[in-house]
Amino acid sequence: MGPKQWMAGLAGIMMLVAGAGAADSRPNMLVVLIDDMGFSDFACYGGDIPTPNIDALASTGLRFTQFYNCARCSPTRAALNTGLYPHEAGMGYLDNLVVKGESGTSGRLLERAVTIADVLGQSGYFTAMAGKWHMGQNHDTPPWKRGYQHSFNSTAGGVYFPGQSQQKPLFIDGKEYPLGSPELGKGEWYSTDLFTDWTMRYMDQAQKEKKPFFLYLPYCAVHFPLMAPAEDIARYRGKFKAGWDKLREGRYKRQIAMGLIDPKWPLTQRLPDSPAWDT
Repeated sequence: MGPKQWMAGLAGIMMLVAGAGAADSRPNMLVVLIDDMGFSDFACYGGDIPTPNIDALASTGLRFTQFYNCARCSPTRAALNTGLYPHEAGMGYLDNLVVKGESGTSGRLLERAVTIADVLGQSGYFTAMAGKWHMGQNHDTPPWKRGYQHSFNSTAGGVYFPGQSQQKPLFIDGKEYPLGSPELGKGEWYSTDLFTDWTMRYMDQAQKEKKPFFLYLPYCAVHFPLMAPAEDIARYRGKFKAGWDKLREGRYKRQIAMGLIDPKWPLTQRLPDSPAWDT
């Protein structure tokens, strides 16, 4: 499944979320987190790559003009899942940093940090996630212990293909599977598509159980190491050869034309390169 297909799948998912559960008036909910993607990477915010299905969602939904996240991976995930500042949740940095005596950098979600999945699960929701966790599974806070009744996850990032050189396992409800295991997905998969497929599987399961669902879908892409299917790389080969500065200027002009930014706001000056940056 290529980007156009999974984007279409995502659009279908979001339309499903707009409705309520068949036997429950409470709304279904889906939270999608795209790792390391800037807001202007979407075409509807001036990006260079077509994103037609997300653009369609934006045109019929609510678009923010001002939004903040917590800048890094684990802290942002912790804040999104708990509603707390990352340090309050124990995840002030990535989950590989544990500072003794500092609750804000415990490398795990603290017990006092209740997740949205905890609360909704206790209220009768079907809760599940598929994707990148990175909130202390190596320190005993995996998704299946933090409110997710079902989970298909990697401990951190870097999972893209079943045959990649760096073999990091995936977990189904806490059970570990090597990347080539048929239980994960048949054939040659790409993790963006795989996580989407499992999310849709969880939707079907929730409907069978006649429960409203809360689903969390944190993708690995576009986080480094950047990996994509060969056909997608070929499709955009040469697209960015003009260089960062030219592409940045083009995006800036598109955002002005789209009315996203005020023409009076100048493009931020780029700092000169330094030897430290070139090493």
